[in-house]
Amino acid sequence: MRSRLSVRSFFAPRSAELARSQFEAFSRQIPLLYFILSVNTASLAFTHRHVAPRLLAVYLPCLLCALCMVRIISWRRRQRRLTDPEITQRLRASIFMTFFIGSGFTIWSLSLFPYGDAYVRGHVAFYMAFTVIGCIFCLMHLRAAALLLTALVIVPFTAFFAMSGNPVLIAIAVNVLLVSLAMVTILLIYYRDFNSLIESKKSLVDKRDEMQRLSDENFKLANLDSLTLLPNRRRFFADIETLLASSALSGHSFAVGVLDLDGFKQINDLYGHGVGDAVLTETGKRLTGLARPDVAFARLGGDEFGMIIPCARDREGLLQLAEAICHSLALPYIRPKATVRLSGSLGLAIYPDAGSHAEQLLERADYALYFAKQHRRGGTVVFSAEHATQLRKVALVEQELRQADLDSEMSLAFQPIVDTTQRRIVAFEALARWHNPTLGMVDPATFIDIAERCGLINLLTEVLLRKALAFARACPPDIRIAFNLSTLDITSKGALARIIGITQTSGVAPHRIDFEVTETAIINDFDQAREALYALKALGVQISLDDFGTGFSSLSRVHQLPLDKIKIDRSFVTNIEAGQHGRAIVRSIANLCVNLNVACVVEGVETQAQLGILRSLGCDLMQGYFFQRPVSADQALGLLENGIAAFAPAPAESAPAAAESDALA
Repeated sequence: MRSRLSVRSFFAPRSAELARSQFEAFSRQIPLLYFILSVNTASLAFTHRHVAPRLLAVYLPCLLCALCMVRIISWRRRQRRLTDPEITQRLRASIFMTFFIGSGFTIWSLSLFPYGDAYVRGHVAFYMAFTVIGCIFCLMHLRAAALLLTALVIVPFTAFFAMSGNPVLIAIAVNVLLVSLAMVTILLIYYRDFNSLIESKKSLVDKRDEMQRLSDENFKLANLDSLTLLPNRRRFFADIETLLASSALSGHSFAVGVLDLDGFKQINDLYGHGVGDAVLTETGKRLTGLARPDVAFARLGGDEFGMIIPCARDREGLLQLAEAICHSLALPYIRPKATVRLSGSLGLAIYPDAGSHAEQLLERADYALYFAKQHRRGGTVVFSAEHATQLRKVALVEQELRQADLDSEMSLAFQPIVDTTQRRIVAFEALARWHNPTLGMVDPATFIDIAERCGLINLLTEVLLRKALAFARACPPDIRIAFNLSTLDITSKGALARIIGITQTSGVAPHRIDFEVTETAIINDFDQAREALYALKALGVQISLDDFGTGFSSLSRVHQLPLDKIKIDRSFVTNIEAGQHGRAIVRSIANLCVNLNVACVVEGVETQAQLGILRSLGCDLMQGYFFQRPVSADQALGLLENGIAAFAPAPAESAPAAAESDALA
């Protein structure tokens, strides 16, 4: 069996690459082989035309030459690229043809030897020797055929002339045999080197292909998001730069969009990151299903996706597409363990109206997204001239905030929290105020939001907390101080450590301090927020959950927090006189507080009627304009001395009502 395999491997190419290379080289030389055969055959037939029978001297040579011409034409007419199996078949056919043609020419030439004189018979020996040498050279790329031809010609040639008894012919036979053996040796060496060359070439090609594959893979990893299989942020910016270059020449407009999943953080917290990743993967599939040649999507990071629309001349069509995207993302995400619902908000910026470079377009699309999440959650906002004005205002406020002397420009206003049963002030909530020399009084909702977005909120918190605790030291020991913490205050360990340090060195008894956090701050990173609140609780301070009912928090999460108070948001109080719905909500929250053994504080009380309804629902602790608008520290101390007369409304402060809601929320 092994010998059969070795013989087969000797006569058959070792690989498809070797077979193709043999075939290509062989194809170029095979016409020359038949040309040599035809010329030499015609020459030998010519010298025997008068001495040999016409069958041997005319008809057979003509038939053999015609066969050679047919083979030449057959090889010359090959045009299309053959497959590997076809090449193998042609090579095998060539070996068979070598056997038949070699046998035919050998028999024919030896049949002519008896005719003519010594010169004519010598021509036969000359013909066979030089023809076989020429053919061996032509067949050198097809080793099996060359060796077969050598055996078919040289063995009969040597035996025939060795038995002739003529010393000259015997010498010629020996000479041709030795030369043929030398040529066979050269043939084998050449074939080995040829094979090695092909193998080396194949190895180089394989290495090149592997390098190309690795390069393609690296390009894919560098430009593709592995989870959603969408282009990543790098590719997104590269595509925008390409569009900018082409649009600068053509004058065409295009749109850049930023898409964010509303409520994705809660899904991660409630169901785990496995479900969150599955939602992101499904989102990628939905966006891919909406992609067209004129719409491309990318994942920018987290639950944020990017969109490029190369042609944005049809504004109505653009909005229809945006609506289809938001509708697709609002469909339920059905998972084995849960059916998840969320929405997607989309901000769009159109070149060149919204900006002239990639960073500017993305910044303004992001601002439009922020506006959508604030005012059209689950919808689309296109960046407009009005947004540009707002953005310039935000940039101006941010610039002034970065350069501000916070200690001198920042101050606090204090709004009392009243125990309506005892008809006295029990605490003050500290509310941030900023008077800038350039801008004047700045709305707290504006500068606090900007401080959070630009990373200044932690520094702002530290400055205001020191001022709040200084006020607390001036108050009687039974008066508490409530101070709001932002999301970044409780999710940054460094900021939390500084807050704890300020509290410990303030000289204010910890039990007099209430740290207030909003539902939104907790939802953004529940685990980190809970850990931070427990760290604060360990100081001896109290923890209040502010704006309860507006942050969509899970009641199953509320009982996991170290809460001492829950503050009912003003939105539930505004229309409490008009119907039962608001009353039912307030009653439910008040009952929840009783069940959780925490205090309940109602915000936004503005009328005597609201006060009466809230008292009937079991609420005692309240704050709002009905009792007192926010006042300065000196006025607040005066309120402690004089009290709030008959719960009558106090004179209005110049700050707008919307600004009184929170200190740092």
